[in-house]
This record gives sequence, C-alpha cells and structure tokens, in this order.
Amino acid sequence: MAGSWDGGYDSGSQSDESYNFERLHVEPIYDAFVCPLTKQVMHDPVTLENGQTFEREAIEKWFKECKESGRKLVCPLTQKEVKSAYLNPSIALRNTIEEWSARNEAAQLDLARRSLNLGSPESDVMRALKYIQYSYRTSRSNKHILHNTEMVPKIVDMLKSSSRKVRCKALETLRIVVEEDSDNKEIMGQGDTVRTIVKFLSHELSKEREEAVSLLYELSKSEALCEKIGSVNGAILILVGMTSSKSENILTVEKADKTLENLEKFENNVRQMAENGRLQPLLTQILEGPTETKLSLASFLGELALNNDVKVIVARTVGSSLINIMKSGNIQAREAALKALNQISSCEASAKVLIEAGILPPLVKDLFTVGSNQLPMRLKEVSATILASIVSSGYEFDSITVGPDHQTLVSEDIVHNLLHLISNTGPAIECKLLQVLVGLTNSPTTVLNVVSAIKSSGATISLVQFVEAPQKDLRVASIKLLQNLSPHMGHELADELRGTVGQLGSLIKVIAENIGITEEQAAAVGLLAELPERDVGLTRQMLDDGAFQLIFSRVVSIQKGETRGSRFVTPFLEGLVAVLARVTFVLAEEPSAISLCRENNLAALFIELLQSNGLDKVQMVSATALENLSLESKNLTKLPELPPPGFCASIFPCFSKQPAINGLCRLHRGTCSLKESFCLLEGQAVEKLVALLDHTNEKVVEAALAALSTLLDDGVDVEQGVLVLCEAQGVKPILDVLLEKRTENLRRRAVWTVERILRTDEIAYEVSGDPNVSTALVDAFQHTDCRTRQIAEHALKHIDKIPNFSGIFPNMG
Repeated sequence: MAGSWDGGYDSGSQSDESYNFERLHVEPIYDAFVCPLTKQVMHDPVTLENGQTFEREAIEKWFKECKESGRKLVCPLTQKEVKSAYLNPSIALRNTIEEWSARNEAAQLDLARRSLNLGSPESDVMRALKYIQYSYRTSRSNKHILHNTEMVPKIVDMLKSSSRKVRCKALETLRIVVEEDSDNKEIMGQGDTVRTIVKFLSHELSKEREEAVSLLYELSKSEALCEKIGSVNGAILILVGMTSSKSENILTVEKADKTLENLEKFENNVRQMAENGRLQPLLTQILEGPTETKLSLASFLGELALNNDVKVIVARTVGSSLINIMKSGNIQAREAALKALNQISSCEASAKVLIEAGILPPLVKDLFTVGSNQLPMRLKEVSATILASIVSSGYEFDSITVGPDHQTLVSEDIVHNLLHLISNTGPAIECKLLQVLVGLTNSPTTVLNVVSAIKSSGATISLVQFVEAPQKDLRVASIKLLQNLSPHMGHELADELRGTVGQLGSLIKVIAENIGITEEQAAAVGLLAELPERDVGLTRQMLDDGAFQLIFSRVVSIQKGETRGSRFVTPFLEGLVAVLARVTFVLAEEPSAISLCRENNLAALFIELLQSNGLDKVQMVSATALENLSLESKNLTKLPELPPPGFCASIFPCFSKQPAINGLCRLHRGTCSLKESFCLLEGQAVEKLVALLDHTNEKVVEAALAALSTLLDDGVDVEQGVLVLCEAQGVKPILDVLLEKRTENLRRRAVWTVERILRTDEIAYEVSGDPNVSTALVDAFQHTDCRTRQIAEHALKHIDKIPNFSGIFPNMG
C-alpha cells in the first residue's frame, strides 16, 4: 500500500492490447493461491484425489495430453498415477482468492485513479490507463468500482494532456469503458466531453482521429447521445467528409459511416447531413417516414442548395412521391411538396425526370383551378416557377397530355388560359408564365401552336405592353417572348411598336443603358433585329427617334474593345448590327437614311465588320448592308459636268469628241467615294467580300455573293466590274460557288453572277473548256425556276454550249 508497483502479472494475451502489469499487494500471495502449472493466481481451483490443487483449465489440459500420448494419468506434481480424472471444485479456496484479488484490484485501481493527473509522469499515466483497460475487460466488479470512483471523468481529463500518446490512450480507454455500458455513456454525455472528442476529428490522418471516431461510434449507440453529438458544431460535417475520403483508413471510414447511421434517428441530424451532402437519409425519411416528418423534410429539401447532378438523383428517388403529395388535398402538404419540386426542377436533366414521373397534369391543374380547392396565390407562383423550369428543359411538349381531350401545353385552350392568367395576376406570376411561353416558343415544334393561339386570342397588344413594366424580370421575360415570336408575327409586332404608346422608345432606352451588356439588352436588340427589315414606317420612326445613331455608337464601342467580358456580348453585337443594317433597306425612300449613312460612314463600318471571324451573323448582315449601299451607289455618283460643244463642233460633228476626265470611278463613270456614294471599289471592299465566298456558312456566302453582284448590275459598267473581280481574284471562287450547289438560293445567285462574268469574251473562252462549269449550268438550265433557266441559257450561249440563233433570223420587231 506504499504506492509502489512491484511483482509481475501477465494478462495471458499476446495481442497489442495485452500488457504485463505490476501488482500492488495489500497482503502477500499465499502459495496455495498459485497454480503449480501456470505459476499464476488461480481463478477456478480444483483438487485431485491426492489432494493437489490446480487451475481447472491447466489440469484438464495436462490430462488431455496424457490421454493423447497413451500415458497413464498421473499427478503433475507427484508423478504418481491417479485412478480418477475427477476434479473437485475448491470453492472455499476460490472464494478466498476472489476476496484477496478484489482487495488488491481495488487498491491497484485506486493507485491508477491517483496516477490520472495532468502533472503525473507520462509513464505512470500510460501504465494506469493500460491497467484500467485490462481491469475493465476482465472483471465485472471493477466496472462497479469505476462508476463509484469517478474514474471516467479522470480519464476524460487526460484528453487535455500535452502528450499525444496519453491522449490516444485516453480515447482508446474511454471507448473500452463505454462499450455495452449505458451508465458510463451517460457520464460521457455530461459537460463538454462530446465536444472535446469531436475536436479530435479535425486532426488529419492521425491516430487520435481514428480513436475519436471509434469512440463516437460507441457513444452514438445511445439515442440520448445521438442528439448531443449532432448538436456539436461541425461534427456531422466532418463525419460526412470522412465517409467520402479516399485517403482515410478504411476502418475509420466505416466507423464514421456507422456513426452517421446511428445519428439518423434525429431529424435535426438528418437535416445537417443533407446540408453537408449526405442526402440519402433525408430522402429515405421523405419516402418512409411519418407523415409529419415527410412534410417537414420535403419543405426543408426545398430550401437546400443542390448541384445539378444531385437534383437528378433526388428527382429519381423522391420525384414520384413528391408529385403524389402535391396532388393531395392538404394545403400544407402541397406547399411542402411544391417547395421541394421547385428546387429540383431547375435543371434540364432533373426536369425531364419529373416530366416522365407525371408532374405536368397536376401542375397545370393547380394553376388553372379556381374555387374552394384552388391554391393560394403564393403557391400558384411556385407552381408557375416549376412550370417555367420544366418548359425550359427542351422536352417535346406537344406530345404530353396535360388536360382532358388530350390537351397539351400548346393546345389553344391551354395557351389561352396561360394568357388569361398573365393578364389577371401579379407581376411575379406573370413573369413566370411569360417564361413558360418563352420556353414553348424556343422550340420549332411548338412555337407555331403558341403563335396561332396568341393571334386567335388577340393578346398581342397586352404582351407588347409588358415591355414597359417597371419590374426588370418581367420586362426581360416579355422581350424574350416577343423576340421568339417576331420571326412568325413580325408585322403584327411592328404595328404595335410603331404606335404612340412608347414601347419602341422603351426598347431603345433599354439598349441605350450603359451598364455593361445585360440579358435584357441582348433580348431587346434581338427583338428589333427580327422585325421586318423593309418596314419603312418602323425604320422611319427609329430615324426620327435617333435610334440608329445610338446603335451605331454602341457598335463602335464594342469594336474598340470598350465593352468586354459579358456572356451576352455576341448576341448583343449581332442584334446591333442587324438593326443598324435596317437603315440600308430604305435608302431610296428616305433621304435622312442616306444622310445618316454618310455622316457616320456606315459603309466603312460594315466593311470592317466583314472581318468579324467567328461571328457569322455579323458577317452576313454586314455583307447584305453593303449590297444595299452598293445598289444605291449608281444613284449617288456625281457625274462629270461636260462643257457645251463649241461652234465648230456644232457645224462639224467630227470636232465633237469630249475631252477625257481623270479620276472617275471605273464602275459608275463618275466621282465616287465610300463615304458619300458607298462605292465598294473605292472602299476596297471587294477583296474582303471575295474572301467570304469560301465561308462554311452558306448564308454568309450568299450575302457576300449578293454584294459582289452589285459590281455587275445594270447601271454600272459590267465589263469594268468583271475586271475588278478578276483583279481581286474573285472569278474562280464565284465559279466554285456555282459548282458546289450548296443551296438553291446560292445557285440562283451564282448563275446570275456567272452569266454576267461570261459576257467577257476572254473569260467565256477560258471557261468553255471546263466541263464542270458547263455541267453546272446545264443542271441549272434543267432544274431551276423559269427566271434562272433563262439566265443559265444565256450563260451557256456565251460558252457556245447552246447555239445563238439571234444572228440567223431577221429581226421581226
């Protein structure tokens, strides 16, 4: 009892958890307590017929060896034969040993308890913890002693030790003393012990971390402690992270996973797991939990931020269940389901899963139902939001029945109902329903149905009015819808925008905002770009409002690189160029259009834009604008003023030859410039247009060829035009366009241009030897419209493939 550890003790196990313990003896060991065979204190002493006492297990083993070797049974001490193998229990001795052991173990546990002190040497603390582990595993009575001596709090104190070895051993010891012991678990739940254990989880890839996970797993077997563990900030987050770790010890990962499974008993823990990426427990509760839990967690699911991959998994797992809840009559249940569906429908792939699960019919019904069973307006807004997300998935909605009589989303009655709701609800729902129509008009398979329904309902006026809405989201949805409709009902929209209400001005105002480039601006300019380009009235109003000057400045700003980094810059620039090109379609009717083009040198801008590589639409529109400008050149060229003939010339015609005038345009025979008369030759645009004839986009090729054709048009010197093309090495690319026959429009345009080129004898002679050109012209002569056939016939005559009879028959005129 003096506090010294002496004597030897072997636990009998060779595992890593077995130790040689020194024993403190309250009283000496009597020889009668020690088995002669094992030299250890006996636990179950038995006596032979000769009075010798042994440990039961040891003597049984001795007798077994005797039998197996064929020897007689003898006493291992006396080596004399015994007649019987009967072992008589020494109950009195066993009781005496137990009492002696209890006194000694109690003393040793007391010494261990006193050694558990932060000031004790590390070796003493380690020895004490090892002994407690052994003692707790081997003796039930010691468990009672541990409870009564407040041993568990003393072990917990060792978690604060500066020694890593002590902390690890303390965690290990705590795990052992709480296994199958609810009392010790209850003790562990007091104070900040659980929080302290959780802190060890943040020790990356350490033994402490592994021991802490094992200990938490044991504690999580207690429902009371499950809630305690979940309440520690960061505990569930770290455990979830460990389950997905690739570098963690596999046993540690398994313990973390099992711990989380135990923590799932509490809803708050399930919520935390879902927030940290472990969604399956929440989904399982939505599928299988009590009604109240289902609704609570469904509503919570609607508040979670999920990535798109997870949304698909959630939709596949609980989509059908949520749709069934949505169809129930309970408003609270429907609200919870709608919130969750709103969250998981906002990605294309998950939206398609929900469509296949049957979300559309109940969703449409919720929107259109009126009366006692109708949804409150706030929930109709959620339904409209879900429908907008669903429709934006790009599904073929003309094949899905959503109402009686096989109605689909694009059936006239359904679209009429949507339009009615748009006109009779608040801005939030109006915005979402407009987005629904945007989604339906994005698809070429459904846009015509929507256009037809809008026309039959007379809703064009009301849709255009939203352009002036004060709410930005509402304006954007409206403008995007009108942009989708404009290719199919451009004249109707132009008529409405030309009115005095001011919607056209509102669109221009949106475009003019110098706040970077927004989706609204790109949609607004895209809408104007799609309106009929030859609508003189609309263009005239835009001229009067100064819209083109504004748009010109925005294009120049982008060209200078003053606006960068916006994902809408490309559609915005494409729209700006298309709207600016409108002014070139009314040059003959509007002198102010010519003035605008001259003042801003638009021809030079469009030539520059021809080189916008990667922006096919910009190149195509620019080439078309240059075609329009070039067609007007012959009317704008200043012809030279010739002096009146002199007296001699009036009498003698041989003296009437006019003097040569230098500096005149070869094509237009007058004074030309790019800025004043839009002459492509003066603007050095020919080479740039020829370069586009090799473009992969046939629409760009067609526009470039059309612009080049103006060099050969009536009213210009065609022969000089051909020479200009030759100098720009443009004849062969034009012939190549004819040979490729990429589209009918291109072929018609190419046939016209080639015929003009072949009027030059030298070229005609050279081309006549090319069988491919002849074949292409013959094919055009046989398989195109009447006008093109006539032109192809003329071209074939130029290369002597069709005889020219005009010189044989007398002129019958």
